[in-house]
Amino acid sequence: MKWFLLSGFFLLFFFFQLKAQKVGLVLSGGGAKGLSHIGVIKALEENGIPIDYIAGTSMGAIVAGLYVAGYSVEEMEQLFKSEQFKFWSTGKIQEEYRYYYRKLEEDPSWLELDLMKKEDKLKILPPTSLIPEEQMDFAFMELFSSVTAISKGDFNKLFIPFFCIATDVYNNREMVLRQGDLGEAIRGSMTFPFYFKPIEINGTLVFDGGIVNNFPVQKMKELFDPDIIFGHNVANNPEKPDPDNVMAQIENMIRRRTDFKIDPKDGFFMESTFTNVGLLDFRKIDFIEKGGYETVIKHLDSIKVRVSCRIRPEELQMKRRQFNIKKPQLIFQNVQVEGTEDAMQRKYIIQNIKHNSNVIDIRELKKEYFKLVADPQIKSVRPISRYNPGTGYFDLHLVVKPNNRMQVKFGGNISTRPVNQGFLSCDYRMFKERSYTFSTNMYFGRFYSSIKAGTRVDFPTTTPFYMAGYFTLNRWDYYSSTTEFVFEDVRPPYIIQNESNFRAEMGLPLKTRGKITFGGSWSKANDAYYLTETIKLSDTPDHTTFDAFTATINFQSNSFNYKQYPTEGISSSLSLNYISGKEENKPGTTSNNAPDKQYNHNFYLLKGSYDRYFKIYKRFTLGLMAEGVYSDKKPFSNYVSTILSAPSFNPIPHSKTIYLNNFHASKYVASGIKTIFTISDHLHFRAEVYGFAPLREITEADNYLAVYTGKKISTVNFMGTGVLVFQSAMGPISLSANYYEKSQTKFFAMLNFGYILFNRRGY
Repeated sequence: MKWFLLSGFFLLFFFFQLKAQKVGLVLSGGGAKGLSHIGVIKALEENGIPIDYIAGTSMGAIVAGLYVAGYSVEEMEQLFKSEQFKFWSTGKIQEEYRYYYRKLEEDPSWLELDLMKKEDKLKILPPTSLIPEEQMDFAFMELFSSVTAISKGDFNKLFIPFFCIATDVYNNREMVLRQGDLGEAIRGSMTFPFYFKPIEINGTLVFDGGIVNNFPVQKMKELFDPDIIFGHNVANNPEKPDPDNVMAQIENMIRRRTDFKIDPKDGFFMESTFTNVGLLDFRKIDFIEKGGYETVIKHLDSIKVRVSCRIRPEELQMKRRQFNIKKPQLIFQNVQVEGTEDAMQRKYIIQNIKHNSNVIDIRELKKEYFKLVADPQIKSVRPISRYNPGTGYFDLHLVVKPNNRMQVKFGGNISTRPVNQGFLSCDYRMFKERSYTFSTNMYFGRFYSSIKAGTRVDFPTTTPFYMAGYFTLNRWDYYSSTTEFVFEDVRPPYIIQNESNFRAEMGLPLKTRGKITFGGSWSKANDAYYLTETIKLSDTPDHTTFDAFTATINFQSNSFNYKQYPTEGISSSLSLNYISGKEENKPGTTSNNAPDKQYNHNFYLLKGSYDRYFKIYKRFTLGLMAEGVYSDKKPFSNYVSTILSAPSFNPIPHSKTIYLNNFHASKYVASGIKTIFTISDHLHFRAEVYGFAPLREITEADNYLAVYTGKKISTVNFMGTGVLVFQSAMGPISLSANYYEKSQTKFFAMLNFGYILFNRRGY
């Protein structure tokens, strides 16, 4: 009897020992390769292996953090495959949040540098990261705020206990994060130097934890002391650098060597290796996750021997459901601004977020947040949410860094054709209860040169609006040349257009992607040209000047992903202009000694355009565009001046750099189709074809006069291009072959780096 009772006692003790067995899981960093951790968790769950504690570094912290936030394997897979993840991992803004209203006028800049005055000296501040952080900061807040609320900032009260590793930048030492804001902790742990901007946590600037500890097995033992530790590694220590490999040398200086192993008595070490996966190759998730899953399956028999207790998938699913149901809904009431001491600046920011609303949900907040991100006055804005149990809402804390007051931009265009140009601009910014941007820029080149100066003032009222005014000097020199790819027989300019204007406008937003502007301009155009193609050295050109006032109303929207060669988004505009001006013509030697002429012109000009891209397949996009112009403008004093003053159709970047007389008309319709084949995230090939049909064709009569002919479409002219485009961080690199239906040279080939963009004309 005693023996029976003693045996029962030992069996009961052994049973409770099995039930009490605790398992810890440690996940390494490793960039996109860390997606294999999802496969590891999936395999463990399918086989009933419990996970009682979890820890990670960098990408391991993200996967572990999602797991303790109540996300299932299927939800993690869905997240990492989503367009949303693609945007916040690359820093690009998705189309519905591209706030066009706050954008300044487009320019051909490649690089933006801030200037800061310190000790009476100007200091240049280079960019701190390759990937903008605003998308990621908002995503981490959105993903983890509710779980931080129910855990009250204690990582032991998450779905399972958790910690992650970051690096204290100043002291270059390990920082264990196991309390506070879960999203901030994970954001700090994965902030890889140069790729992402570091953040401050409790006053400490932190970087990626992989710098000091990429596999925190020892910390798992110290903090949780589990019965067994499973570790999964996908990272490598830095290799010995070559003398010419600067990046490898920097990596060796930054990252400490990590001991990727687990003592057999403490647990079980697993490793997945990938030879063809880069740091940001997240699109390979299926392949990567499968690698982690197969690693566990390969060791499954050994794992089951070490872990005797099991948890049924249904039981785990119920536990996760009960945890998730506690999460409060993300609705925000109070907004606080940190990072600026100026009360007026705080009022400006809060007004831009809340307007007059008492509460704001996460969807509306996201729209307003990205509007603030688009504000040129704001360098960075990091959202932090804190649950307020007294109100039942979240309080929003915005850690704002105002932009440095001075910014310089460099850019332009480098080409194998004679359209090279440089670009330099300087902006001075300041804001209190209103936002002020003072801008000046300069283009310099053989084909185009320009100077612009002006200011824009933004008013953050319930219905925001801005007032702007700019003075601009423009000059275009059109050359006649051969079609040689690199070496060209370039002749002197045969058309020179000088134009100066002062523009004033008021703008209001139309939803997220549009705006409406009301404005007026005073402009003076001076065109010098020859009326014949046969020119002697002694010939002098005709000169036509047109002094005009223009009143305009313009509806615009734009959600393109690139300034030039976009592959997604919509651009549309509809403008109504009234132009009143005086034309003066001074004939040159090719005008048969005609007398000087003066005419007054008053006319309307209505112009509309629509350009949209449709994703047909993963790698194939179709673009469609249409444009139309209607005007009651009368002919100018001769054929060439009439052509030069008429609206033109220039949908191809190169077409803006040559004189195309048969693509000008005061009334026309035009359309085009664009086919785009995506080769990689930054490389694509596009083929475009456009047709232009004048409704009132401009023809040349006797004595070089212009007449309008036709009341319906009688002629259709075509242009087309085939372009290989690489969208680099500084601008597009393109190799193009262009065709224009015209009387002389029809084919043009061009290798180009940069943007073919100009300052605006007066009308």
